[in-house]
Amino acid sequence: MEAIKNILSLFDSISLEQMDAVKLMDRTDKKFVFSKSLLPQILQALQKDYRVLEIGSNRMSYYRSLYYDDAQLRFYFQHHNGWRNRVKIRHRTYVESKLAYLEVKQKTNKGRTIKSRIEQANFPEQFDVDLEQFIKSKVEVDAKQLQAVIWVNYERITLVNKHHPERLTIDLNLEFEEEKKSLSFSNLVIVEVKQDKRNHSPFFSLAKNLKIKEGSISKYCMGISLLRPEIKQNNFKRKLRQLMPLINN
Repeated sequence: MEAIKNILSLFDSISLEQMDAVKLMDRTDKKFVFSKSLLPQILQALQKDYRVLEIGSNRMSYYRSLYYDDAQLRFYFQHHNGWRNRVKIRHRTYVESKLAYLEVKQKTNKGRTIKSRIEQANFPEQFDVDLEQFIKSKVEVDAKQLQAVIWVNYERITLVNKHHPERLTIDLNLEFEEEKKSLSFSNLVIVEVKQDKRNHSPFFSLAKNLKIKEGSISKYCMGISLLRPEIKQNNFKRKLRQLMPLINN
């Protein structure tokens, strides 16, 4: 981890306020998963094209996300069954910035991700009227049927392209927590390239050279699949098999 922090110290920085110009709440995105051993090499190659988000003196930020679903795991199965329009609802705390939001994340059949959020200091066990109305204004979901399902926590490095609207998020030290069960993966890195529209990215060329293939499984669905093996996960098995060498390392 010290090697990663040392490389990050060489990046130009960007503040949270400056990053407002590239919130990308309506965006396209692509995900890549690879071994943490490749991360120092990747960061070194990206340094000239990106700035790193710095909050205080921190260039890595801790995220705590509590995901909600109904008793039938409606949102999990939307993704599992290949729905092109699908939803995730979560409460996320951005620890270093001391910000927290209830977030509704929609994937559309046009391949875009749309994120809406409302400030909410503490994660709600039940939604009050204001939060119910917020959720209802975004998606056709009965908020009264939703319950807290799983915590998904990780550290994130956020890189911002110097030349066009693009953010590169690099998530590591992934943890899943559910009641008395938990799993953590220190070798797994998930990169997401977020753009206002599909453009060339320096990361795409780098991933191709390093034979890192694009591949997506949501953290929420990954956590449910691993912590609840009794839940149907046929359509995720191939992706999970591909991740196993990294997960078990």
